Amino acid sequence: MTQAIPTPQAAINAVAEATQQTPRKITIAMAQYSQLPIGRPFGCFANSVRHIAHETDAEGRTPQLIAFPEMHLFGTPGMTDDERHTMERSAATDLHDELSDNFAALAKELGVWLIPGTVCEKNPAGYVFNTMPVYAPDGTLAAAYRKICPWRPYEQYTPGTSLTTVDLPGFGRLGLTICYDAWFPEISRNLAWMGADLIINLVRTTTPDRAQELVLARANAIANQTFVLSLNAPEPEGYGSSLLVSPEGDVIAAMEGATPGLLIHTIDLGATRRTQEHGTLGLNRIWHQFHSEDLPVPLPLYGGRIDPQSWNPRHTAITAT
Repeated sequence: MTQAIPTPQAAINAVAEATQQTPRKITIAMAQYSQLPIGRPFGCFANSVRHIAHETDAEGRTPQLIAFPEMHLFGTPGMTDDERHTMERSAATDLHDELSDNFAALAKELGVWLIPGTVCEKNPAGYVFNTMPVYAPDGTLAAAYRKICPWRPYEQYTPGTSLTTVDLPGFGRLGLTICYDAWFPEISRNLAWMGADLIINLVRTTTPDRAQELVLARANAIANQTFVLSLNAPEPEGYGSSLLVSPEGDVIAAMEGATPGLLIHTIDLGATRRTQEHGTLGLNRIWHQFHSEDLPVPLPLYGGRIDPQSWNPRHTAITAT
């Protein structure tokens, strides 16, 4: 017995019906801005954020979330590796100091979600962590993610050990990743399983493989049916080419080339759950692949398994406001 494959029009109708749900639109500012050297007065960064907060997207919306690339405030131009490591250690934050207070005050002043790039975080056991803090509009530190996959052997950061998501009430859930993390599909898969509607990947790619990272951004979006934002540093620190990808893998906003720039775009985070429920193009429902009566699938690489009993994403209801 053959099973009828949904026609493109049937898929379109299914998605159209699903979109009658309450939208969870959020306006995001992607600041593909040049890295600032360690020691630069905080006011330079703050003024940039204030300027961005008053910019608008094509429909006149101001940003509710502002994000910067990896290590945006921790530039070490012209330094040797040893000099850079020493400078990063001396400038590292414990996320409870003046730098963190300044981030918090700025987010509260502007009433925005603020991701100021990544920072060097102190590690009493050794070298520093590469950490992405997220500040809420009320000034609280909502989350802090430590990069799990530093680009070895070139990066000396201590690897983090925890996957991190953060809820934005009224909008959805963010999954946090940093640069090389995107090359490890297990990380994005688990964040999607944890209910991430949007996976943010902050990047400072200084090598020509940015082209491959753009493919990975789309692949991670398609494979997990989530939005993916890949925000890279521009020249001279990076190759730029930042982009925002839909849960179906379409590039919905992009900055081509390595020049500094700002991109502001509004997305409906509800599209992630609609895609996961109804399928990519109404066809592929990957989060419904395994059934409760199926046997577990061993995963020897991880010493674990795919367990059909726990395959579906753990979505926590997020009330729209």
